[in-house]
Amino acid sequence: MKKTIRNIIIVAFFTVGGGWLGVWLNQITGNTQPPLQSLGALVWLVTPALSGILLRAFGGDGWKDAGFGLNLISGWKWYLVAILVYPLAALLTFGLATLMGAVSTDGFSTQGFSAYLSAAGIIFAASLMKNIFEEFAWRGYLTPRLEAAKVPALLNHFIVGILWWAWHIPYYYFFLDREILNSYIGNFSIPIFLVLALFSLLPTAILFGELRLVSKSVWPVFILHNLINGLSMPLILNGFIKLNGWSGTILSPTNDGIITSILLGVAGLFLYRYRTQKESK
Repeated sequence: MKKTIRNIIIVAFFTVGGGWLGVWLNQITGNTQPPLQSLGALVWLVTPALSGILLRAFGGDGWKDAGFGLNLISGWKWYLVAILVYPLAALLTFGLATLMGAVSTDGFSTQGFSAYLSAAGIIFAASLMKNIFEEFAWRGYLTPRLEAAKVPALLNHFIVGILWWAWHIPYYYFFLDREILNSYIGNFSIPIFLVLALFSLLPTAILFGELRLVSKSVWPVFILHNLINGLSMPLILNGFIKLNGWSGTILSPTNDGIITSILLGVAGLFLYRYRTQKESK
């Protein structure tokens, strides 16, 4: 148990510190590359997953709960959940936001739905490599190792969510193109955006964590993460919708929207209830 907790602390340290190490590397090397193509961004991206892999290989954690198996035959329904849960939540909030005037949808009228599908496909493909590193850090290592340390499930997801959020901070401040960031935060300051991001990541962490535990595989979560990126990011980034003030932020159909995130968290709680009831039998 002490070894498990020690290794979790090590991964948490590299999760929080890796991005800032990347920022420092860019500063001392005088990086001239776009931030997301820099050495620092690479260090930020791979450090959490790499630290977990090294501890599994050499720190005594082993590979039993790594979640590499697809489990397609026994777990096909969890892949179906992964495919459907975000589109259903987004459609619900999109309908509410449209009815309440919280979002403007002129972008769909001017660009067409086919343009949205094209943009979604491009972002989905671009997310594949990034999310390999993310999911094999959070749901491939931290979630199952916290479970192995007997951490209660909801506290497990809360810890992972906080670390996931902390890992994003240098990304927002230093690696993400400022024009792209500004398209998301609008008139908000970065600190306010970070608070909103925390409120959206914590419910999402419940869904992702429970999907990982109930499916016993990282792959359904990996698919869900890529679908969320692909379907969500073009909405604002490519101008298909425009958020109208605080109501738009609350009812945004993107994964950053407060109501959308709550719906994802509720789905995660249903999975939690299903899993715990099944395990108690």
